[in-house]
Amino acid sequence: MKFLVLQHVAVEHPGVFRDFWRDAGVTWDAVELDEGEAIPSNLAGYDALVAMGGPMDVWQEDAHPWLKTEKAAIRDWVVGREKPFLGICLGHQLLAESIGGTVGPMAIPEVGIMRVACTAAGKGDAIMSRLPAEFDCLQWHGAEVKTLPLGTEILAANTYSAVQAFRYKSNAYGFQYHVELTDTTVSDWADIPAYKASLETVMGANAFPRLDRDVAAKLRDFNAAARKLSDGFLKIAARQFA
Repeated sequence: MKFLVLQHVAVEHPGVFRDFWRDAGVTWDAVELDEGEAIPSNLAGYDALVAMGGPMDVWQEDAHPWLKTEKAAIRDWVVGREKPFLGICLGHQLLAESIGGTVGPMAIPEVGIMRVACTAAGKGDAIMSRLPAEFDCLQWHGAEVKTLPLGTEILAANTYSAVQAFRYKSNAYGFQYHVELTDTTVSDWADIPAYKASLETVMGANAFPRLDRDVAAKLRDFNAAARKLSDGFLKIAARQFA
């Protein structure tokens, strides 16, 4: 299989998923939208579309005109072609908007290691059922999905945000929290001014070393959960060849 990855800042790449995809024989191309790279006009050679996170918000189309093109491409891929899609953080929010949902700012950013819980729908989902009913994950966002259209199922939630994970029909998944973590993720992201600001707003000055230690202590568990999520998504992506 071959995936196309939409990136919005160079340090928010597929992370540990790169290892899992390599093990599964998956190849992938990346489009760095924030650097002016264009989404290919012909996506026929790709089996799944993956959208990663980024410091911009889905409504900032004036500052980032390529967001309109990206949303249109996601809508065509997910709704028009009904092909496999995986969205993480900003990618999760872009999926929601692309299919008719709404996204808006949170009263307080959700940053740090937080607990989420699977909904009843999540416990029966092809991907989420591979995970515990409740689990810790890394959050780093100041916007959230506010509403979702018909055809979606909320798969995970917590007290901060009611839509931590969702599925559209059977082919598209969005995850608000980060699952792609590596041992350099926190240090890479802390160099981004918007991320540093949200981190210190929630956790106080000099929060980076504490968060870096907390993530390092749980990285093995985070990566094990990411492997389960990846395996589930790869199985969904492979269905089109059955």
